[in-house]
Amino acid sequence: MKAPTPGTTDSLPPSLPPLPSGPTGLGTSSLRLGRVPQPPVPQSPDPAPAPEPAPSPPSSSQRIEGLYCPPAVRDDRALADEVNARLVEWAEKEVNLYPDTDLRDALLGFDCGRSVVLCHPDAPSVEHLMAAARFLAAENAVDDYFCEAEYGGSANRRGAALAVAQSAIDPSHNTPRYEADWRAGIESHPALRSMRSAMEYFNALATPAQSHRFRHDIANLYLGYGAEGDCITQLRTPAVWEYLVQRQFNNFRPCLTITDAVGGYELPAPLFAEPAVQRAVALSSNASTICNDLYSLRKEQASERFHYSLPTAIAAEEECSIEDAFQLAIEVHNDLVHRFEQQAAELSVSGGPLMARFMAGLSNWLAGNHEWHAGNVGTRYATSP
Repeated sequence: MKAPTPGTTDSLPPSLPPLPSGPTGLGTSSLRLGRVPQPPVPQSPDPAPAPEPAPSPPSSSQRIEGLYCPPAVRDDRALADEVNARLVEWAEKEVNLYPDTDLRDALLGFDCGRSVVLCHPDAPSVEHLMAAARFLAAENAVDDYFCEAEYGGSANRRGAALAVAQSAIDPSHNTPRYEADWRAGIESHPALRSMRSAMEYFNALATPAQSHRFRHDIANLYLGYGAEGDCITQLRTPAVWEYLVQRQFNNFRPCLTITDAVGGYELPAPLFAEPAVQRAVALSSNASTICNDLYSLRKEQASERFHYSLPTAIAAEEECSIEDAFQLAIEVHNDLVHRFEQQAAELSVSGGPLMARFMAGLSNWLAGNHEWHAGNVGTRYATSP
């Protein structure tokens, strides 16, 4: 089977939706385009101490009143621009992420570069930040292409499409004939090409255990996509407890759990698997995603599609106004953050310097994510329903 030309849809697997003209919910910058770097040599598992991040400059962000989150420790516009520039070159020239479309303005608006700079202040190089940025862009592309109806996604094909997407980072092992067909199928779709390319880049700087961790977290993310898709198809708002269960799968966890790899070190797999560490990861990931629920509520309500979030689930269960539910959701978010901080403090004392650094990395991601959302109030997001 001849591999298709990148950007074409002639050989798309039947489980995948046809390519739309291009989604608008994802983006990077059209600033200066730099050379796409080669992935660095993997770091030693016994790293040097993390560099001290530069303090954040004054911000024009607008924060939700009463929403608690630790402050971001670095906000470097020039570095974010460098990441954006390299990401654009990768998206356009290496993986043709959105074929036959001109989305540079939308990519600039999404600002992946600022997101990863805020969330990974201990990254030792631009190359490490690029690993996080490529994943961020590729994960959003999978969501856009396979889960969003306006971009070609379909509920009755979502599961099959996401299984193929998982194989882009968790390779299929078959006979030569069918393995060749699978490789051609991956190359036929921009979201699949992007995930495959991002994973290869990450593998060059991460340990095998860190790569395996990421693949596991992405599989859980796709499970959460399926749960959300079921609720949307059925126009059903779940009970709050069920919604929170779904959110623990459908959340930003894959971004948080690569914090050590992006930081140039490794929290060993046996330590990462400890129940207390898993609790800290879950609490910080859940809080980060509830933050998104709150800042994006107005935008989602303004759309014409069925939407569910923590505030809408609370409003349905408590039979209260969306404004009151919004305040109750803030309380849930704050409780999650406080519980994370308590767990992280205990682990930082008992687990030694490496554990303390990983806990700091989770906290930095939580803080950077909040600052990125607050910095987009007035464009993508709002501080009230």
